Amino acid sequence: MIDLSMNDKMVLVQHVIEKYENEQALIEKLKAVLTDKEIQQSIDTLIGTQRVRRIGTDVLQNNTSHTELPQLTDNLKPIIENL
Repeated sequence: MIDLSMNDKMVLVQHVIEKYENEQALIEKLKAVLTDKEIQQSIDTLIGTQRVRRIGTDVLQNNTSHTELPQLTDNLKPIIENL
């Protein structure tokens, strides 16, 4: 697992949600980089802060009407490209 700050993990999850809206698909992709606990904690925090919203039972979507999608830092770009 890669050592990332909590903020980096949340930015990473938001950008993966942008690529894969299906929750199961994005969890499978993130397992290469984060633990199950880190993935779930990031998703829960993003939903709680209204940066991400759940649509139905298995779709996550960035809440771009409420907040902007954060910029990717240089250390996260290669991770996103490899997912």
